[in-house]
Amino acid sequence: MRFAIDYDQLAALAAVLREGSFERAAAALHVTPSAVSQRIKQLEEQVGQVLVVRAAPCRPTPAGEALYRHAQQVALLEADLAGLLAPHAGTTDVEARTLAVAVNADSLATWFVAVAARCLHEHGLRLEIIVDDQNYTAEWLRSGRVLGAISADATAIQGCQVEPLGAMRYRATATPAFVRRWFADGVTRASIERAPVLVYDRKDRLEHRFAQLLTGRTRRELRWPAQWVPSAHGFVEACLRDMGWGVNPEPLIQHELTAGALVDIRPGASLSLPLYWQRWRISSPTLALLSSEISAGAGAVLEKAARRRPTS
Repeated sequence: MRFAIDYDQLAALAAVLREGSFERAAAALHVTPSAVSQRIKQLEEQVGQVLVVRAAPCRPTPAGEALYRHAQQVALLEADLAGLLAPHAGTTDVEARTLAVAVNADSLATWFVAVAARCLHEHGLRLEIIVDDQNYTAEWLRSGRVLGAISADATAIQGCQVEPLGAMRYRATATPAFVRRWFADGVTRASIERAPVLVYDRKDRLEHRFAQLLTGRTRRELRWPAQWVPSAHGFVEACLRDMGWGVNPEPLIQHELTAGALVDIRPGASLSLPLYWQRWRISSPTLALLSSEISAGAGAVLEKAARRRPTS
């Protein structure tokens, strides 16, 4: 099939999938919802397929994913062209080009914001950051929703390439008072099942991995009272308020560890999680620039070895 894509229609499709509704897409494009609806309808008629599942939020069909990925690539090529044609023109915040990436919450809380700031202020690139668990961020890349992802998956998605970034070191911590109360006799299966535990969300498995490391028990063998805290900084605050023990990224709690406000529930135990940058395998100066900034930002915080066994 050969057809000429109308880029106003393609922009409407991208906005609907990015914003989640026709109304928000219209506001982002500064047009009416009916105009967005008409553009999507015309594009669907042209390709002969439904592109958007009208739901809350709107989501793409497989054909819609393919066109959305194309829209992202067009935006990236336009960013490259702007840099080539006007390399010294300077870019204001309003004019900054926007690139979508998926990032895990702990990276966002420890090092990725600095990367986003450098991309904006030094290169005129604005990042739309999608937050998800490191075991699920690659799915955003696979769907075409983002052009790159910070992921725990070392296997390259089709059409993508992978770069090891390093390993995030985690510590199972609580306040000294909490440890005295719940782990006075050490970390055992009995004590780990009695003590309140903090869990980020239902995708989070770090607490179970740590408990298995410390007790030898698998996730299915353990039952414990869980408190859900879906915020990296809120998670630390919950630990400090004795709401439970939790697995925190070491860079995020370095001050609390140094001050003695938080301690390891078992001294010397740690868990290192390798992280990778997965991104489209296309030749793009803008994407290469973003990748370079991500590599440098990660290298300043993460452990150098991308693959490390859990230590205890």
